[in-house]
Amino acid sequence: MTEPFLSIRGIRKVYGDVTAVRNVTMDVAKGEFMTFLGPSGSGKSTTLYILAGFQDPTEGDILLNGRSLLSTPSHRRNIGMVFQRYTLFPHLSVGENVAFPLRIRRRPQVEVSERVKAALKLVRLAGFEDRMPTQMSGGQQQRVALARALVYKPPVLLMDEPLSALDKKLREEIQFEIRRIHQETGVTILYVTHDQEEALRLSDRIAVFSEGEIDQIGTGQELYADPATRFVAGFIGDSNFIDAQVMAAEGEKARLALPGGTVIDGVPIRGGHLAGKKASLLLRPERLFLSQKPLEAGLPVTVDDITFLGNNIEVSTRTSKGDSLSVRLPFGHEAIATLNRGDQAWLSFDTGSAYAFQ
Repeated sequence: MTEPFLSIRGIRKVYGDVTAVRNVTMDVAKGEFMTFLGPSGSGKSTTLYILAGFQDPTEGDILLNGRSLLSTPSHRRNIGMVFQRYTLFPHLSVGENVAFPLRIRRRPQVEVSERVKAALKLVRLAGFEDRMPTQMSGGQQQRVALARALVYKPPVLLMDEPLSALDKKLREEIQFEIRRIHQETGVTILYVTHDQEEALRLSDRIAVFSEGEIDQIGTGQELYADPATRFVAGFIGDSNFIDAQVMAAEGEKARLALPGGTVIDGVPIRGGHLAGKKASLLLRPERLFLSQKPLEAGLPVTVDDITFLGNNIEVSTRTSKGDSLSVRLPFGHEAIATLNRGDQAWLSFDTGSAYAFQ
């Protein structure tokens, strides 16, 4: 069996009485773009800092090409790092900032000059060698930081929320550049963010962190279409949750009673199969169908609001139990022409697109 390129095995990190990371385990393929996604305090940055060598794990190991990194100090791991703040040297020019990792490795001047030019060309800043960091925009400074991290051709690049200080338009622009650079260089990237849209846009796979653990690892499509936990279901994509009663369960499917008495069969269920217990039912806004005519298997709701969002319409509804449900309809949907606030409507959905969590 071939050894994985990068292997994180049972990492645990404890600060006094607080366990910041517990049993984090994953393999990362060479050239993969893996994102650590989760809210603040979920353990994703701590895991990244352990990889970088800035912190030591309480337990576990990290292997690169089958060899443990734990006894290797951070400056000898040959791993690139890009931080949230650009951390450029303000007294050095752009060229000297990018050259810094090569100079401390005592590379020949000819090689330094060639690599600096190539790195700046890669991030589309060719000709900026003599600029000072204070003469550049935030987006340009982050490109310089990226060039500096790549100039010595590390096998692994770690990025800790590098775009969070930028505005939305600039973030999207740099996201495109990061994706392009990854494709051109083939460097293995581990990227930390709390922004699910950013994770979906950039990643080959995503590890979803929650309370110091990984809830699920998969592609964006896998996490969205087949969430393993309620947390993943609520964190990836837009979601509605309503309470339901488990009437019966067999295998991985359940029969549920919804608010108002509607009964549905064949709903995938996660985390237990106990009849008579409550469940939290996930309904994606774009997978709900809305009708102004009564439906035998429909869920009766009241329309609270209708919002135009460009290429789609968001209809805010409320069940008789007070649960709020958002419905996303395509622009021009026939129901919108006659739908008003306060109207009674009925929602239906394909049971295969819903998930129940216990």
